[in-house]
Amino acid sequence: MATVRSVEIREFTDPDWSQVWPIIRDVVQEQETYPYDPAMTADDARTTWIEPAPGRTVVAVDGDRVLGTGKMGTNRPGPGSHVSTASFMVASTARGRGVGTALCRYALAWARGQGYAGMQFNAVVETNRSAIALYERLGFRVVGTVPGAFEHPAQGRVGLHVMYHEFAGARAAPARAEADHTRDRHGDETPR
Repeated sequence: MATVRSVEIREFTDPDWSQVWPIIRDVVQEQETYPYDPAMTADDARTTWIEPAPGRTVVAVDGDRVLGTGKMGTNRPGPGSHVSTASFMVASTARGRGVGTALCRYALAWARGQGYAGMQFNAVVETNRSAIALYERLGFRVVGTVPGAFEHPAQGRVGLHVMYHEFAGARAAPARAEADHTRDRHGDETPR
């Protein structure tokens, strides 16, 4: 496949959902890269995927066609709020063409611009070798693995990597206000 040359990353808007939902649905139902319930509804997916401010949800587009999506924000509230996180999903027809790379580069630039000290991925399935290779090329490293934490449909129980990218010169506290937080339906605190 050829690299996508005209991919644009822009903020998600409500009309994008009709193209974002099929990407999320397909990735989740594959059960190979995300620990989301494969029976996830469109409403559940929207609640999970669309990141409220000060976070951001974006789409990678080629003209009017959505090729992928990403979300980014604070990894954890309080004492962990200086670390960001992000997630990406790419349409099966656009994989291997640089869309994931563009989304990850965008998220890294966004996080640096927001004053975060680094970016952490909490659950990278160890069999997702293309994503791991991409993240390592962009400066992430595996800092730990939870053995057997993901039930892969073909390979059984495999590990989930925690990956981290520390931003150069980011040891000091970020120059941004901490967001207010609310609890999501799972009881976890999330930025408002």
